[in-house]
Amino acid sequence: MIVGYARVSTLEQNTERQDVALKELGCERIYIDKFTGATLDRPEFIKMMDFVRDGDTLIVSEYNRLSRSTIDLLTTLQSLESKGVVVKSIKDNFDTSTPQGKFILTVFAGLAEFERSLMKQRQAEGIERAKLAGKYKGRKPKEYDKEIFDEVMKGLADKSMSITDASKKLGVTRATVYSILKKVG
Repeated sequence: MIVGYARVSTLEQNTERQDVALKELGCERIYIDKFTGATLDRPEFIKMMDFVRDGDTLIVSEYNRLSRSTIDLLTTLQSLESKGVVVKSIKDNFDTSTPQGKFILTVFAGLAEFERSLMKQRQAEGIERAKLAGKYKGRKPKEYDKEIFDEVMKGLADKSMSITDASKKLGVTRATVYSILKKVG
């Protein structure tokens, strides 16, 4: 069976281009995620991985639709290969049924991860320069409903409320509750 997988990173993005290309290539079943590629914990990706079997061909528009991480991509490809599934990439023009395809995929995945690391590094440097220039102040503090905040503070003070309960009530992490407690003394 020919199976397709499409992914975009956010709900606002559109998978139409990928979907059309996969249909044109004869995909009988297409799985679509609107989720970051930085994790393998994607609903349709998991369903696709459970579905494919020996003799199937998985087609993606480009290899980075499967994963943004070289390690995750290679792990995914090894898993698919062990099931007897061939992976073909439209844009990158290769398939994993050939030694050249496997090699090219490894090189491309490494370059993509390198590029992403450079982007994150440049972003961090830009934020640091903006902070030094006084243009970057970070995220604005969360505003809390005064009654709920006072109730939580009272509960924490008289030990009738746990940190976990306080974090749920305020809609923040436990670490944030500890930060709040440090600030209020």
